[in-house]
Amino acid sequence: MKEKTFLMIPGPTPVPQSVLQEISKHPIGHRSPEFSQIMQEVFEDLKYVFQTKNDVFIYAASGTGAMCAALENIINPNDKILCLVIGNFGERWVKIAKSRGAIVEILQVNHGEIITQEMLELALKDHPDTKAVTLTHSETSTGAANDIKTLCSIIQKTNAISIVDGITSLCAMPCKMDEWGIDVLVSGSQKGFMLPPGLAFLAASKKAMHLRESCLYPSFYFDWKNHKTSLDKNTTPFTPAVNLIFGLHKALQLIKEEGIENINTRHQKYALALRKALRAINLDLFIKDDCNASYAITSIYPPKNIPVPMIRKTLKEDFDVLVANGQGVLEDKIFRIGTLGFICQRDLIAAISALEATLYKLGHNFSLGNGVNTIIKELNKENK
Repeated sequence: MKEKTFLMIPGPTPVPQSVLQEISKHPIGHRSPEFSQIMQEVFEDLKYVFQTKNDVFIYAASGTGAMCAALENIINPNDKILCLVIGNFGERWVKIAKSRGAIVEILQVNHGEIITQEMLELALKDHPDTKAVTLTHSETSTGAANDIKTLCSIIQKTNAISIVDGITSLCAMPCKMDEWGIDVLVSGSQKGFMLPPGLAFLAASKKAMHLRESCLYPSFYFDWKNHKTSLDKNTTPFTPAVNLIFGLHKALQLIKEEGIENINTRHQKYALALRKALRAINLDLFIKDDCNASYAITSIYPPKNIPVPMIRKTLKEDFDVLVANGQGVLEDKIFRIGTLGFICQRDLIAAISALEATLYKLGHNFSLGNGVNTIIKELNKENK
């Protein structure tokens, strides 16, 4: 087995060497003053990334754990939940809500499409007793991105709270919890945070925390109340993933050094440059309109008569480049390239070069070098 594969997937993403070095340190006691000091700094820095004054809880879990935490602290049986579904991860909200006995209304569009303002306004008018609305910011399975700012402003006019999946959007895209009126925002470590999998994050507004008080059967492990009590003491209610917290501490320092707005801009430039390069080698994108596209992940149709598995196999075997397959109904119909986290211009140029070589080998008709030339020109524009 080769030591390193070039990850161009939407997670796990590459991890900086300095972060890996922190993770490799010998563990320390998770109730020690030394670890509490680290936690205090981490809790404060997470607020910067979430762009909130609310506390941000840390769970030893995947992003799905944070999604469970978001609903399991506010839902009572027969509560009405409106789930906005634009792909596989929007459907995950539906499954979690139903598992808690909620009455779930689904506002769904075809994969690749997004929820419009008019759609949401009509759905909320039809369901005025909605307790919470779940939304996906960057839909990892398709590469589509909802206009969370606009959608949450609509929800704010009702009694419902907004619950946003920001798992692949935080750091990769602007996501301003307080300014946009997001009530619950979740994310995960293995995406824009530049860490291995294993940590999940959740921030809840005062309005959302108030609903926790009337939850009849709150989660035991993910209980906001217990996590808030522990956070005030710079700790967690249960054993944290100590070494991942070491890495998070360092990763957040790197994020603050670059600046969250600069990071958002970099991801936008990289994603749009990649999209332009893909079009230059005669590939069709699953999300046609760049305005509706995520900056974290781009989904691509394969050329006619060249199967997705063959593209992925050749990229992996010939160039050690890993791209993602489609999910669910899109499996083997699209492939996905991630552009989030610890990536740089070199990574984009290498990935598009490998893809050109792969498609040339497999018989795709295009002008060799068009993709590389395009992405270099676009990246040079970024530097001016």
